[in-house]
Formats: sequence, C-alpha cells, structure tokens
Amino acid sequence: MEGEPYPVADPAVTASRLDDHTQAVYDALDLPDAELDTDWPGNGSEADGYGCYYRGLSHLSEQLSDSPPSVPGVVNVKNKWALKRVSHTQAVSALQRARKEPTRRGWEVTAYENSRHWLRLSLKPSDTDDAVSIVAYPRDRLQVTAYADCARYPQGTPLNDLDQPDLPPQVAPVQLRE
Repeated sequence: MEGEPYPVADPAVTASRLDDHTQAVYDALDLPDAELDTDWPGNGSEADGYGCYYRGLSHLSEQLSDSPPSVPGVVNVKNKWALKRVSHTQAVSALQRARKEPTRRGWEVTAYENSRHWLRLSLKPSDTDDAVSIVAYPRDRLQVTAYADCARYPQGTPLNDLDQPDLPPQVAPVQLRE
C-alpha cells in the first residue's frame, strides 16, 4: 500500500499565495512604526522537502526511522519575515487586531496563547489548507510565517542551484519593501 499521493501544486504559485496571506496579516497588525527586520534568520520564501515523507504501509520502516527520507519532487513552501521595534504591549494589541480582521474575512483562529512564555497566534486562511503563524519574540521582534502543506511540483518546474524550486521574490509587506 503506497498511501495517498501528494497533491500537485506549482511552488511559485503557492509562494505568491502565501505572500498574499502574510500581507493580509501585516495590514491587520496595523503597526506603522515597526520596521522590517532584514537580519531575521530565515527571512523570505523557501521550498524544501523536509517533512515531506513517504506515505503508506509499504514505507512503514522508512517512516519509523530517526531521520525518514523525504519524497523526491515533493516540497512544502514557507514564507517568513519579521518586524522589529514591536514592544510586547504593542504585540498584544496587534495580535488582537490580527485575530479580529482576518476572521471577518472567513479565516479561522486555530490557536492563541498569551502566557508568561509565549505570545502567538495561528490562523487558517479561508478556502486553503495553508496556515499562518504570528509569534512575538524577545527584543521587540514579531515574526509572521505562512506555510503550505507538502505537494509534488510539476515536471519542468525551474530549480535553483540547490535543486529546490525557484520561487518569486518575496513582496509582503509591500509597505516596507524598497
């Protein structure tokens, strides 16, 4: 039993959709004095196969491995950026706005935590299986990340030097890009 095959999706189209999601979040956060943190690790769009494992009982031994192999030609796409100069107090208010505005547009809040250790919000945009996460970090940083599930990219997809799909340049948040 091979398991359910991964859906086929163009990683460039997926990256653009995720960019739109993070733009919607930026708009909802309403933090006009925040700045884009260009030194934040992992900024940008990325497509990689980490976590896209073989499915089905015929691959059970691979799935039980300490480091199961990824399926060739299958990637998940992420889009990440961070803002600096966002105090904890500002972040609490911004996450409240980010809970309110997207849910009016049909997004679902999947998790919210405001504790001594965490300030984070997870959302699911309507009509997709994508996820968006907003997390406040020490030193006045606020990270926004959008994720798409693993998908097989079409044959002929342009690849970069690392044999990963080429993605369009990140645009969001447009107000802070030069």
